[in-house]
Amino acid sequence: MTNLVDVAAVRDYLTGLQDRIVARLEAIDGGSFRRDAWDRPEGGGGVSRLIEEGNVLERGGVNFSEVRGTALPSSATAHRPDLAGRAWQAMGVSLVLHPRNPHAPTAHMNVRMFVATREGADPAWWFGGGMDLTPYYGYDEDAVHFHRICRDAVAPFGADLHPRWKKACDDYFYLKHRREPRGVGGVFFDDLSEGGFDRSFAIVRSVGDAFVRAYAPILERRKDLAYGERERDFQAYRRGRYVEFNLVWDRGTLFGLQSNGRTEAILISLPPVVKWRYDWRPAPGTPEARLYDRYLVPRDWADGAVDA
Repeated sequence: MTNLVDVAAVRDYLTGLQDRIVARLEAIDGGSFRRDAWDRPEGGGGVSRLIEEGNVLERGGVNFSEVRGTALPSSATAHRPDLAGRAWQAMGVSLVLHPRNPHAPTAHMNVRMFVATREGADPAWWFGGGMDLTPYYGYDEDAVHFHRICRDAVAPFGADLHPRWKKACDDYFYLKHRREPRGVGGVFFDDLSEGGFDRSFAIVRSVGDAFVRAYAPILERRKDLAYGERERDFQAYRRGRYVEFNLVWDRGTLFGLQSNGRTEAILISLPPVVKWRYDWRPAPGTPEARLYDRYLVPRDWADGAVDA
């Protein structure tokens, strides 16, 4: 590894980010996150911070991991076949938050770095990450706020980044077998090394630091809204889509399982209460149909007006 890649600085940032996010969520929920440190026999380990049956969060996980191995798993080389067989190191913070209130959306965020090494060659490194929002009952105000924070986080690094990474998010968080988006999107990027380590790391820090600003105001607005069994039932049904995406399409889940990561930490992304039913469709004109008609379609939320 060369001095161009400051692994220690990345590690320090990620562990600090985990602490800051957990502290903010504990302030909103009023409960405490459990701390579970773990070791990986093949190398590395991590710290899982999780809450279950909280006052606001039915389940939430904010995980830090730093793992290494002798050969990159296939999920990490699918887009970089030239790196197959290299030793590797990966570290990141990944979170998924499932509030109890159906009016409060699920949120996901991930920031990560990979380093792949081979004797006699310079290390290959890259960053990745992003965040996205998955509502059950959509609100324009929430979608616009979330996307504007995402846009503002990457704006200092080039006007072209947000439209590219917003589209990448729409494309990635898409259930191909259902032909529908997972939610309203956000930003998503991978293989980021353009402009050198300092610029790439600065982008990752800006995205990571933006998460609380993007999500906390939404959670605070929605956590105490009234709801009934109808809303909880629809939330559980739509959470089924979240499960399907994470287990069928998500590269992070596949990487964690293929690299023999900690299964409990990987699968904490799954919601605690979920339902499936055969070929169900919402009745036209209902709040449930509005989710499909207005929110599960690609839209330039950051530039749009809030629908009254």
